[in-house]
Amino acid sequence: MSENNKTHDAEFDNVLKEQLKQQKKEKIKNDLPLYLMMLPGMLYLIANNYLPMFGILLAFKRINYSIGIFKSPWVAFDNFEYLFKTKDAFIMIRNTLAYNAVWILMDLVIAVFIALCMNEIAQRKIAKVIQPIICFPSMVSAVILSFLVYAFLSQSYGYLNATIFKDNPVQWYNTAKYWPFILTIVHIWQGAGQSSVIYMASIGGIDKSLYESARIDGATKLEQIRYITLPLLKPMIIMMLLLSVGRIFNSDFGLFYQVPLGNGMLYETTQTIDTFVYRALMISNNVGQSSAASVFQAVIGFFLVLISNLMVRKINPENSLF
Repeated sequence: MSENNKTHDAEFDNVLKEQLKQQKKEKIKNDLPLYLMMLPGMLYLIANNYLPMFGILLAFKRINYSIGIFKSPWVAFDNFEYLFKTKDAFIMIRNTLAYNAVWILMDLVIAVFIALCMNEIAQRKIAKVIQPIICFPSMVSAVILSFLVYAFLSQSYGYLNATIFKDNPVQWYNTAKYWPFILTIVHIWQGAGQSSVIYMASIGGIDKSLYESARIDGATKLEQIRYITLPLLKPMIIMMLLLSVGRIFNSDFGLFYQVPLGNGMLYETTQTIDTFVYRALMISNNVGQSSAASVFQAVIGFFLVLISNLMVRKINPENSLF
């Protein structure tokens, strides 16, 4: 009797396995179109984000092109020392951190403000005109952006010197103290509209019945924003802040290099880690040192995200990324 039971159980297990295999095949077959749609994005992710990680090796080697990368000698952390021994180390780290710290807060406030304003006119035809206008600057390349800024600031025929400062033209491209304000204005003009799209999408997903109930209870627009919109936007705001903190040691190369036209007289306020690495690479052609700077930025950003997420998780675990 026991042998019959064992045989029966074995047959049952085989049938169950066959059914599971068949279900798995059918699931793969049904999901095949989704996998094909995912394939281009996965290939891009691998080529753009994972294959370049091979370059980490360059940060710890002194590259000798005659013998190749793998046979080039290891130099441990020597390539990292140039970032801190150079006379520009303090300036470029200070500028990178200061600009990003200010811009993270300003971008958040302005993007949320634009999203709230756009939400109020979402049902009007004017919204279809305003949305493309505020998002257009994000599609302007750094080269075109530099020409637009030059058209305003050129000493000889710039718009500002030809109108407002015509009696006493300002040498914008020779005076470093003006550029923190200029770069901030250009950065906000270029990126605020695109950043607000994320918050507009989040606001669009809020249950409209909440606003209807608030209006019935006599809540004003400001009260609806304060007690409904902003609290429900809080998870998205925190997530965007955490992602921004992870890139606090990175800078927009096009903005800091192209817009000031690479003017050496402006390095005091326009030199960042990215522009310094580019100039160092062009002058010394030292790939190892340039790679070391990229690794330094990535590692610091990674730990900043971990620390920031840990702080958020301590305060409110539901709003943390992981």
